Amino acid sequence: MSLILSRRDLNFLLYEWLDVGRLTAIPRYADHSRETFDAALDTCERIATDLFAPHNKKNDQHEPQFDGETVTIIPEVKTALKAFCDAGLMAAGQDYELGGMQLPLVVEKAGFAWFKGANVGTSAYPFLTIGNANLLLAHGSAAQIDAFVKPELEGRFFGTMCLSEPQAGSSLSDVATRADFECDSPLGGQYRLRGNKMWISGGEHELSENIVHLVLAKIPGPDGKLIPGVKGISLFVVPKYLANADGSRGEHNDVVLAGLNHKMGYRGTTNCLLNFGEGTKYTPGGRAGAIGYLVGEPHRGLAAMFHMMNEARIGVGLGATMLGYTGYLHALDYARNRPQGRPVGAAGKDPASVQVRLVEHADVRRMLLAQKSYVEGALALNLYCAKLVDESRAPGDADAQHALTLLLDLLTPIAKSWPSQWCLAANDLAIQVHGGYGYTREYNVEQFYRDNRLNPIHEGTHGIQGLDLLGRKVLVEDGAALRLLAGRIQATIDRARALDDAAQQTQAQALAQAVRRLADVTRRLWSADDPAVTLANASVYLEAFGHVVLAWIWLEQALAALAVLPAASDTDADFYRGKLAAAQYFFAWELPKTAQQFDLLASLDRTTLEMRDQWF
Repeated sequence: MSLILSRRDLNFLLYEWLDVGRLTAIPRYADHSRETFDAALDTCERIATDLFAPHNKKNDQHEPQFDGETVTIIPEVKTALKAFCDAGLMAAGQDYELGGMQLPLVVEKAGFAWFKGANVGTSAYPFLTIGNANLLLAHGSAAQIDAFVKPELEGRFFGTMCLSEPQAGSSLSDVATRADFECDSPLGGQYRLRGNKMWISGGEHELSENIVHLVLAKIPGPDGKLIPGVKGISLFVVPKYLANADGSRGEHNDVVLAGLNHKMGYRGTTNCLLNFGEGTKYTPGGRAGAIGYLVGEPHRGLAAMFHMMNEARIGVGLGATMLGYTGYLHALDYARNRPQGRPVGAAGKDPASVQVRLVEHADVRRMLLAQKSYVEGALALNLYCAKLVDESRAPGDADAQHALTLLLDLLTPIAKSWPSQWCLAANDLAIQVHGGYGYTREYNVEQFYRDNRLNPIHEGTHGIQGLDLLGRKVLVEDGAALRLLAGRIQATIDRARALDDAAQQTQAQALAQAVRRLADVTRRLWSADDPAVTLANASVYLEAFGHVVLAWIWLEQALAALAVLPAASDTDADFYRGKLAAAQYFFAWELPKTAQQFDLLASLDRTTLEMRDQWF
């Protein structure tokens, strides 16, 4: 059994639940079949297992170092990334014309899950590069795609996203990086950028020929002053090295690494403070200022950057899922092989009797079952979201495509934050299953926890996702997205109610009640006519909403398992019964938590609003 990801579970999710084979009816995917999907997944599993996983611990123990001139990274990282790029995985989902395989996104993400679970630090470099390339494909010019995207998809250039600044953090309206127009160029409007960017993952290294930074900055108005707020933000592509006229690498741009941030986890990815336009080391053309090329329209930078941010948010959810997933598999393996203690009751009172394995203790099974329900549910949600993108690429009905986009937008804060919270909880339980050994660096589970602790923070904190969900997403088009989701959940409930199965009947009833409460509470919150009160407890709303969604995902998996269980082999029957047990756990232990959360939200509690700084 792999300790990274269960291939049996992945096959169930892709082929038995999501039925991704049907995607080949979409012209874009017509050349594919289960055989090509499996071949891609086999390649991902092999490279992740053989080249990414072996240096995960070393990557953590020997984090990148900066001597003032060069960043040094252990050599295994470059070897693994070369294999990733040589296999064509950087362009796996792209058009044939771009050297891609035109894999469905759901298969591409299933493959990338292997890398996230094997080594989240090393996998961050291609993760960011793919997102960077996708943004430029959507919003960049043909010249920018030729100069930057094509080398990224070939694996020669890597990419970043540069949003946060030391003084601004998540408050992008306070971005102060300045972009002054210099001239028109073949790559678009050429500007000189001056400012600082903090927390830039992959911002400096020697792993690729070039680094393509996507930078948010403000173009000054006619009075020379920066436009306040997010409306003044524009987007620029700022390469580490400029391009010569013949396409060869030119001089070093005025982008300088000021220092590396030393993190609790996720240490394998360089995390940087970058200075743009200091002019103390590099002055392209003899002038200070980093040269950047405008992407899209002026003052529309944040809208363009959200293309990458939303992709990154779902990707963060996948990373959180896989850290929880590999932690669960490590804990399960340990519990199955570690003898400790004796059973409760008369049979366990004889100190001379043989010890039982940890997995035979009910409380250990509780912890393992909780982990299973979190990580397998989160992976299912993430792949479901990816399939929505694939379905939206089917030709035809514009209204149907718009509905899929609305649904994905609504689920994005859940897909980011729910795994970041509950798969981190799975990592916590994995340490507990290991006991004292789990708290030592000799075992992998303590690193998984440290690595995963970043995920509730980056790409929009837990609180920001709550504000986005309650303050924006449920209001879009007068609640259209929420109605779409409720309709899909109701269809699942109806299928469960049609079965002659008591467990599914009970779960369907519980889910129906939770959906009604969610709708009622949403109306109640927005009937307060006071946004401060409505949004004060948005994080609680996010968590309750997420649990309702995951209960739906588990009911979906349970129905898929029940459909094939009667004809299953003994081995497969055990797998399907495991799915049913995890669904039962979620409905018995997790979904009831939402009742108290909904009560709190409906009360319009003002405790946090009325608390004063002086009272702490």
